[in-house]
Amino acid sequence: MNKNRMKNKLTTEEPSVYDDLEKMSTFDLLSNMNAEDKTVPYAIEKAIPSLQKLVDVIYEKMSTGGRLFYIGAGTSGRLGVLDASECPPTYGVDDNWVIGLIAGGDTALRKAVENAEDDTTLAWRDLKKFNINEDDVLIGIAASGTTPYVIGGVKKAKQKNIVTGCITCNENSPLSMAVDYPIELVVGPEFVTGSTRMKAGTAQKLALNMISTTVMIKLGRVKGNKMIDMQLSNKKLVNRGVRMIMNELNVDEITATDLLLEHKSVRKAIDAFNLLKNE
Repeated sequence: MNKNRMKNKLTTEEPSVYDDLEKMSTFDLLSNMNAEDKTVPYAIEKAIPSLQKLVDVIYEKMSTGGRLFYIGAGTSGRLGVLDASECPPTYGVDDNWVIGLIAGGDTALRKAVENAEDDTTLAWRDLKKFNINEDDVLIGIAASGTTPYVIGGVKKAKQKNIVTGCITCNENSPLSMAVDYPIELVVGPEFVTGSTRMKAGTAQKLALNMISTTVMIKLGRVKGNKMIDMQLSNKKLVNRGVRMIMNELNVDEITATDLLLEHKSVRKAIDAFNLLKNE
């Protein structure tokens, strides 16, 4: 019994290895937080084989028309929504290709919604609005690995033969046990005990960056190392697009600008120029 308790112990809830924080100087507070943050990439490194398996199945599904869903509550939910919302402007994909859902809806992005994360049926109700199906992949995000909203969602999805994964910061959590592809980023106790927006949140953000970026590269949304499908939503991005066209086609700035203004896309501008050149 004791052994099982220890096996399922939530390291994210363990006391900080630091104490008397209020007595520390500003420099010591910042330095000690930074020392803890340095451990996060090592936790990510250990999880790369698991991340690889999840990325490959996401790519397989999305390359044949499937979508990627994230569900989470609190910080975890916000991070999923953030990653999903950045895919369209960065890679020029449809808004409904990567979808992030948070317990309590968009209101919960700014303010906590009481009891939303404790509802085991809410996530599936949220997901059904998007007609989630066997073509898609669902990733549940929960630092503790115990969030009812997330566990309820992935369990129901698995019953419907939908591929499931998770990102959690505890070993052998109920969430890990409920999915096909668990990602466990064990970063240990937080600097402020239980404040999982810190190391756990950083680890989750890094993992989400790696997942969506790798999938988009594999789907052809990057050429060389350039975001050739990015949305040209401001002057900075237009100027970046002009430089990309100049470098790729070896043309001057005026020609590159004219091509971009005509075709409204770096990829389309490059393809049109090459097509004309080869005629």
